[in-house]
Amino acid sequence: MSNDLSVKNHLSVVVIVSLIVGAFAGACGSFFLQPRLAQTEWGRQFLGNEVVQQATGQTKVYEVTEDSATIDVVKKVSPSVVSIVVTKELENFYNMTGPNIFDFWNQGLPAPQSNGKKEKQVVGGGTGFVMAADGLILTNKHVVADEQAEYSVVFNDGKKFEAKVLGRDMVSDIAVLKIEAKDLSVLDVGDSDKIQIGQTVIAIGNALSEYSNSVTRGVISGVNRRVEASSGAGQSEVIEEAIQTDAAINPGNSGGPLLNLAGQVIGINTAVSWQGQSLGFAIPINQAKSVIESVKQFGEIIRPWLGVRYAILNKEIATANKLKYEYGAMVLRGQTADEPAVVKDSPADKAGIVENDIILEVSGQKITEDSSLAGLIAKFKPGDEVKLKVFSKDAEKEIKVKLEKRKE
Repeated sequence: MSNDLSVKNHLSVVVIVSLIVGAFAGACGSFFLQPRLAQTEWGRQFLGNEVVQQATGQTKVYEVTEDSATIDVVKKVSPSVVSIVVTKELENFYNMTGPNIFDFWNQGLPAPQSNGKKEKQVVGGGTGFVMAADGLILTNKHVVADEQAEYSVVFNDGKKFEAKVLGRDMVSDIAVLKIEAKDLSVLDVGDSDKIQIGQTVIAIGNALSEYSNSVTRGVISGVNRRVEASSGAGQSEVIEEAIQTDAAINPGNSGGPLLNLAGQVIGINTAVSWQGQSLGFAIPINQAKSVIESVKQFGEIIRPWLGVRYAILNKEIATANKLKYEYGAMVLRGQTADEPAVVKDSPADKAGIVENDIILEVSGQKITEDSSLAGLIAKFKPGDEVKLKVFSKDAEKEIKVKLEKRKE
């Protein structure tokens, strides 16, 4: 019995001593070792935190900051992101009976009347970002779609500039503005072809056209999405090869940059799905590179042109019409006589393409619902020669076509 008691007493002493030693070691590590580790790069990596040292008199204070990569990106790019303000001269309206605060459903009370006077009013907004130091700004076409409106941009520091629309792309939801400024901070352009699902991204924009330079973060949820985006004005745009992200994109964010953690723009925030949460879409920046270069070189957006009207084939259409192919673009005329299948003297006309031909491939790439003829042609420049695989009169053939500048 005494031996058992002796063993128990010994174990108790060992446990107590271990606790004391452990507590002392922890205190030493906290007070002495951690600050020393924090002073070296490998030590900060070991601790798993970004540690910032501040000198305050004789005392050194160490602050642990989280999400330093995101913070650094936001600080870097914020001077290049602008809010776009849309203004228009509108008539002032007044109600003959005073403020109509109860008639929520317009049930019988007098309607507001015009007083005949007009004044400039803010009618919309969006986001853009600087792509050239001399004042070129990229945004969405639907943000600046109103040709009767006036546009201005506001930088993060409050500076405001009047803006001119240099071009609205006829192929994609992209537009370019110009302001009279110099030595602006320009965003670095990344490569949207190299993005990966799961990659962290940051969206910055003028949320709800009210909260400028709002920041959200998420991941790339999908790539190569085909999205039909519509605005409140009834306009719609088909976005091909769109980037899907769960970073919140709100109305007003349109035209803002989608960035990687290197601070490079990889997409143009464009659309949000109201049918589900965490569904935002962006145009890959690689689609905009030719637009940017075109404006820099020619002062306008120049796109290549083929000159055909067509319908994209799929399995359902092929089955219903007993067609040989379930992909491709079938050349068809429009609803009226002034909508021919092939535009006279167009590149397609010169190459011998005729109505009911099926264009199957453009330079080796198949034409499908996810990869349209217009989208594939847009990757080239006026003057480029492309090879088309065409099914015509029961036979496949290759046709070389020299693209021309797209006409308005």
